[in-house]
Amino acid sequence: MSNNPFPGVEDKSRNRVIIRTSIISIATNVLLAAFKAVVGIVSNSIAVTLDAVNNLSDALSSIITIVGTKLAGKTPTKKHPLGYGRIEYLSAMIVAGIVLYAGITSAVESVKKIIWPEEADYSTVSLIIIAVAVLVKVLLGTYVRRQGRLSNSGSLVASGSDALFDAVLSASVLASALIFLYTGLSLEAWVGALISVFIIKSGIEMMRETLDELLGQRADSELTKQVKKILCEEPAVSGAYDLVIHNYGPSLNLASVHLELPDTMTVQEVDDITRRLTAKVYKETGILLVGVGVYSCITCNEVAAQVQHEVRRLVLAHDWVLQMHGFYLNAETRQMHFDAVLDFGIQPAEAQRILHDELHAAFPEYDIYVAIDINVSD
Repeated sequence: MSNNPFPGVEDKSRNRVIIRTSIISIATNVLLAAFKAVVGIVSNSIAVTLDAVNNLSDALSSIITIVGTKLAGKTPTKKHPLGYGRIEYLSAMIVAGIVLYAGITSAVESVKKIIWPEEADYSTVSLIIIAVAVLVKVLLGTYVRRQGRLSNSGSLVASGSDALFDAVLSASVLASALIFLYTGLSLEAWVGALISVFIIKSGIEMMRETLDELLGQRADSELTKQVKKILCEEPAVSGAYDLVIHNYGPSLNLASVHLELPDTMTVQEVDDITRRLTAKVYKETGILLVGVGVYSCITCNEVAAQVQHEVRRLVLAHDWVLQMHGFYLNAETRQMHFDAVLDFGIQPAEAQRILHDELHAAFPEYDIYVAIDINVSD
């Protein structure tokens, strides 16, 4: 949870953690790349050389993470009043492109070595360097991933996981070297090709995940359930609906929701409860409720309550209706309103027509309005 009391302004302590961790990652990867490059060139090993290139791409990724974090931390302006937090997603997309390019280049070089093989020549020193590199990558990956989780940085978590994966790849390079020394069987180019495949796969996955963030994706189920639980713990709240969470960067989430409250509450009472719940949700989740709408819960009109019960029975008889809420009935104007949350398996227009026709047949004296809600959160 973010402790930043100023929405739109990145938490400075979080930025410091990300930048410090990225600098450590850069320094480590550059040193590893230098050692591996020397070993690769001296031993004529394409696998070791490509592993060095992979370390350089990791270092470049960390540099871009730093730049993205700095830009994302800019103070909100009139043009961008919600801040620049989403820049972190753009920087992650650039990192994914770099990783993908490195993987494709590695694949091309490996295929060349398979077609025109060259015998590698390993020394004891080179094997020790590779073994140490595996250990360093494990330690670095564990550290970076832990810092990423603590600072809620997807870029650091991804970098840490990538480093741990790199340790496995480096271990495979070491294994191929040992196999060559003891059996004379050269797997260099094939191991290089395998490494390039995993690099490409990693780049594609990173790009897909970042694209999901930019397009907007379904809010985390645990988080939405936690927010609704907090809201419904208030005695007067009989339901929380239409929760939508808008993400403007890793540490800025704005949300809107509808609360079902007794139809006997005064405006002052509604104001008090919404202010209290807004503060509580932000304190416990870091999510800022910027819009709280109200549905009235029928408590005084027995006829309306009976109609609501029958309407609910008819509507929820369809398995593609996930939820019904926001029921409103005006006996004087003969109007009936409610919201229906649909499964993605049915077209909204078709569902609306079916529900309207069924309810009009059951309650011909009412003008019926069925609002179709998108199933955006659990």
